[in-house]
Amino acid sequence: MPAALPSLLAWLLVLLLGRARPADACSCSPIHPQQAFCNADVVIRAKAVSAKEVDSGNDIYGNPIKRIQYEIKQIKMFKGPDKDIEFIYTAPSTAVCGRLLDTGGKKEYLIAGKSEGNGKMHITLCDLVSTWDSLSPTQKKSLNQRYQMGCECKISRCLSIPCFVSSSDECLWTDWAMEKNNVDGRQAKHYACIKRSDGSCAWYRGMAPPKQEFLDIEDP
Repeated sequence: MPAALPSLLAWLLVLLLGRARPADACSCSPIHPQQAFCNADVVIRAKAVSAKEVDSGNDIYGNPIKRIQYEIKQIKMFKGPDKDIEFIYTAPSTAVCGRLLDTGGKKEYLIAGKSEGNGKMHITLCDLVSTWDSLSPTQKKSLNQRYQMGCECKISRCLSIPCFVSSSDECLWTDWAMEKNNVDGRQAKHYACIKRSDGSCAWYRGMAPPKQEFLDIEDP
């Protein structure tokens, strides 16, 4: 083998690696707001008033783990512990699934995430975090009871039409297929998947609580 060949191969390898595009460090599958509510330990309405970077232990190599600590003012808790949430933690950048919040104290958020106990919670880019003003009236009403009524139901995302339910306790979420990959469409804004008295699940629309006739199997 010519002496120059190994160095040429090494140079080509470096060139190819340099051109390779790294995989996204954080990717999230779209979910219906009701699913995000049901999956979360804590769901609150709150404002972020300050933020600072803090150490949260060390990784397996002994390097410090950095997180952003948001001090918040909780306005209302829809789901969670008896104690108010005082601090929210997240990764320091969106590249590692961190969620950035405005700390001006004027913007109100709906925030869903995991409890860390003692008035603390953790959120990621994949959790439900929306400005309160962006929510529809139906979404705001559903936070009080209706989403919880369907937490035993399964919401399945329909990727293309036609799609079908595989069990009676399933609701098909068709916003993705019907509205050009829109995860904030009609069903997300105006519907909740509710469990009926016979154990089946169906979409319910409207701000008023479901009537008993609907729960006893009546088309909405």
